[in-house]
Formats: sequence, C-alpha cells, structure tokens
Amino acid sequence: MILIADGGSTKTSWCQLADTGQRVYFNTEGYNPDFVDTATIVASLRKSLPDTLPRTEVREIYFYGAGVSSAAKAEVVAAAMREVFTGANKVEVTEDLLAAARALLGHSAGFAAILGTGTNSCIYDGEKITYNVDSLGYFLGDEGSGSFLGKRLLRDYMRNLLPDGLQEALREEYQLGHRNDIIDRLYNQPLPNRFLASFAKFAYDHNNVSYCRQIVVESFEAFFQNIVMHYPDYQKLSFNCIGSVAYNFRDALTQVANHHGMQVGKIIRSPIDDLVSFHEGER
Repeated sequence: MILIADGGSTKTSWCQLADTGQRVYFNTEGYNPDFVDTATIVASLRKSLPDTLPRTEVREIYFYGAGVSSAAKAEVVAAAMREVFTGANKVEVTEDLLAAARALLGHSAGFAAILGTGTNSCIYDGEKITYNVDSLGYFLGDEGSGSFLGKRLLRDYMRNLLPDGLQEALREEYQLGHRNDIIDRLYNQPLPNRFLASFAKFAYDHNNVSYCRQIVVESFEAFFQNIVMHYPDYQKLSFNCIGSVAYNFRDALTQVANHHGMQVGKIIRSPIDDLVSFHEGER
C-alpha cells in the first residue's frame, strides 16, 4: 500500500492506494514546514488520520508539500511520516510545485502554477522543474493567492473602505474584533497566511458585487505582471493552474491570461486524482 499526499498550507489531500488499485481519499490539515514542526505534524496526523487506515501496512509515501523548499524543510515532514507510519520503507517529500506539474502536464513540458493559500509557478520539462520565479511568500509576494486577496480585503476593511454594505457583512461573517485583535492575529498568532486566505471565500460569496470582482482581477493582474511575465517566452506556453483560488475564479483568471497572450489549458481545484494516476503509471 502506498500513500500519496498533496499538502497545501491549509489542507492536505491524501489518497491511500492499495496494490489492487483501490483508492481511498481523505483530508487532514496542511503541513507547511515554514509554519509547523515535526512534533506538530505528528500530533495532527495521529488525531486526524482515519481509523480505517492500516498505518503499519503503508510501505511507500509520496508527500508533495507547500513550503518544502530545501532538504532541511523536507526532513521536517519526512521525520513525521516515519514516526507515524513505522512500516514505511520509502518516504519521499518534495515540493507541491512538482505535484502541480505532474498532475497538470504528466510527462509533457510546459507551464504550471498553483494559486491557493499561496502562489507558485514553474517551467517543467516533463520530468523536472527547470525554471521558477520565486513567489516570495505572503509577506513579500504571493500575488494572485488567497492570502494576497485576503490581505487586500482585510486592509480595506480596516481602513473602512469596503463599499455596498460589505463592511458590515465582513465584520459579521468573520466575527472581526477590534483593530488590535486583528493585528495580534496577524503578527503574534500561528498561521497568519491561512488566516488571510480565509477571506478569499468572502470575495467568492460576494462575486456579484463589482468591488469583489475588481479585486480578484487586480490580484491576478499582479500575479501576471510580477511573476508570469518574467518567464522567458511565456506567451508561447499554455497556462495551466491548480488550486482553489484558480478554480473558483477561473473565469477572471482566464480573462487575465488571455489579456496577456496566454491560452488557457487546464485549471483544476486539486491535483490529487491526476497525481495518483501519475504514480500508478510509474509502478
């Protein structure tokens, strides 16, 4: 039995793949090693893994994760996997961007991106990532992501700039407190990127309001101007993207991509199905 996982900063999608080919899917929290340590991952897994999963029968684990940017970061996650799945003789932990490329493109070359809680993108040669424009994370960049969109919404809210009754709606829906409470949540509490990204749902739920449509388009425009347009010959490539933000706002994303001369290929919410098929083909 093998486990395949697509780990974002907010959620990890798993597939338990039996030797017979049977697939069982489940979800846990996201395990970004920029924000959590091995002990935290272990505790979360032991609490949230389904009781039906025979942990000692798992022989191989392929974990693709946000924040896995170095061997040291990969080891934070890998150590947790080895502690929880004691029978595993193979544990591979690599970046979520490779999962996106494999799910979107298989063994074909092209452009692949992630627009979820955070942002990432690459040129892929069919086997490995060959070029990457650094998204720089939610503090400095992550244009087009849920955290980027949420930051815009929250900033306008705190400056009392939201139009058309959105000010009150946002306050009530998210139970937002005093300014100092929000600042404390951002600067002193864990997982501020996940907190910011939670506001992207508000933009989706109020997509009939012109302000929300506008900030989504502006977010994707920033993604193209600051990241996509810095890839060599990007207009010769099709635009392929994974993630909840990409999928939920795919009409606006297609509009912006076409405006910048890129034809849209695949835009999907999650890579897990295509990723499992990729690994089945490798067996």
